[in-house]
Amino acid sequence: MTRVSNQSARPQSVSVVNINSLRTVVITGGAGFIGSQLCDRHIERGDKVLCLDDLSTGRMENITHLIDHPKFAFRKHDVIEPYSVQGPVDLIYNMACPASPPKYQADPIKTLKVSIFGAENALKLALEKNAVVLQASTSEVYGDPEVSPQSEDYWGNTNSFGPRSCYDEGKRAAETLFHDYHERYGVRIRIARIFNTYGPRMDPEDGRVVSNFICQSLKGTDITVYGDGSQTRSFCYVDDLLDGLMALVQAPDDVFYPVNVGNPGEFTINELAHILQDLVPSNSKLVHEPLPVDDPKQRCPDIRLAERVLGWKPKVSLSEGLQKTIPYFAAELRANRVLSSRAQ
Repeated sequence: MTRVSNQSARPQSVSVVNINSLRTVVITGGAGFIGSQLCDRHIERGDKVLCLDDLSTGRMENITHLIDHPKFAFRKHDVIEPYSVQGPVDLIYNMACPASPPKYQADPIKTLKVSIFGAENALKLALEKNAVVLQASTSEVYGDPEVSPQSEDYWGNTNSFGPRSCYDEGKRAAETLFHDYHERYGVRIRIARIFNTYGPRMDPEDGRVVSNFICQSLKGTDITVYGDGSQTRSFCYVDDLLDGLMALVQAPDDVFYPVNVGNPGEFTINELAHILQDLVPSNSKLVHEPLPVDDPKQRCPDIRLAERVLGWKPKVSLSEGLQKTIPYFAAELRANRVLSSRAQ
């Protein structure tokens, strides 16, 4: 079902975040694939960064290079529990939540709690500090969509009673919390609906399609395709995503509604597998297994809103992004002695 979203706000002053003059940035899930690279971006700009992560899916190796930096601090913390920060805070990124199906389905109750309580704790801090707070939402709020591409005014087709529901419905509930804190308390919110993102620092064992296919190709094992491979995804290289998120936090306060951030290039899973077979020559063969329950058949973002209000669109093609990503996974596999020096 398609509905026009209500993008009108109650009267409020409009301000813009100048990220070049920030004092403190808080990043929950800051040791994760995307969160750690946000840490890098803000450290490079001269900001103070507080990284919160319980390391359940984040990895210390993603932030080891920052540990001794004078403007970086790490706090091991589960965002389900409240937290406080001394001194001023200008910007909060709420990135904490497992994003791959095997990881978020491993403990679905905790996944739901992280989505909801983690969002509210970030909102409470933003309210206390008068900070801008960004919610890392997801394209999964659209469920198994009946329209394509998916625009922000599409309400989605989701199942509240299935193995993916802890993540999909948790993120939808988090968006509701952000909306209500904005409406009731005037919290300065941003909501990014993130589509499939890939690149260096992904966990080789996170179970997502790009990491699975690259690692299987590098190891020369069979490439596992779920279903017939005709389902589609749109893949955004991490540098493009980071540019989009940072453009969103700099947007005026009247951009408080959800904004799709992703690459509109749409590929079938079979096409992704064949592209990787060309980039990583090996003896890997495609093998098909049953499609997981509630796995969406289409995923493609309509990014016209991001282009209009953020002046943002992705620049990196899938082939170019994969070529930047493959050496990272090869190094990870060698470090874990999964890949021999001769296997390339």
